[in-house]
Amino acid sequence: QSGEAVAMCDSNIGNAKAKEPSTGDRWRVSWYERLVQPCLAELLGSALFIFIGCLSVIENGTDTGVLQPALAHGLALGIIIATLGNISGGHFNPAVSLAAMLSGGLTLMMLVPYWISQLLGGLIGAALAKAVSTEERFWNATGAAFVTVQEEGQMAGALVAEIILTMLLALAVCMGAINERTKSPLAPFSIGFSVTVDILAGGNVSGACMNPARAFGPAVMANHWGFHWIYWVGPFLAALLVGLLFCRFFIGDGKTRLILKGR
Repeated sequence: QSGEAVAMCDSNIGNAKAKEPSTGDRWRVSWYERLVQPCLAELLGSALFIFIGCLSVIENGTDTGVLQPALAHGLALGIIIATLGNISGGHFNPAVSLAAMLSGGLTLMMLVPYWISQLLGGLIGAALAKAVSTEERFWNATGAAFVTVQEEGQMAGALVAEIILTMLLALAVCMGAINERTKSPLAPFSIGFSVTVDILAGGNVSGACMNPARAFGPAVMANHWGFHWIYWVGPFLAALLVGLLFCRFFIGDGKTRLILKGR
């Protein structure tokens, strides 16, 4: 009998431990995971991505051209998306967040908090890159700010390049990670590869930024603002084109597309 009493006591203790959380506890956890945690993931991911990206430019060897930054940016982005993507969607880029919102992958309420988190992450990443770099290398690389465009005659080509390069990145995100018909578990690597390909192709034309947060952080750290607007206007125009025109009207699935839905 005493054994049965102990067993019953243990059973009751176990039941007490497994007690369902209260409604208030569930709401607090849900609120944190829906609103706060994604922004923290975007801040952390942006800081890591931009730290690696800036450092790859600052420490780039003279004989490697754009290969080292292309591989560093692309591989870092793929790894970080694979790690944090299930928390926030793995944008780490204000233009990508805009395209994701327009194509149904992000609520409008979260767009501005994502932007703030990404820009803060960009500042942190660029500041850390500056902190670990020698002063000579940092300033020789202008703090990894974008300096490819040096005169007004280059502006049009650089702007068009930023639009097209960012379109490829935004398509990789929207179609690989959001669109139900085409999304794939390989999306993190496809998105990372798109960044690598873009930098290899357009690094000498515009710098291949594709990310206002990546432009903003090092621009603040190095106080270099020459032709900086290109790296905001180009990516955001690309996000509008991909999110509205392509995903919503042409190549999105039935859930996303606004026209010709069928039955």
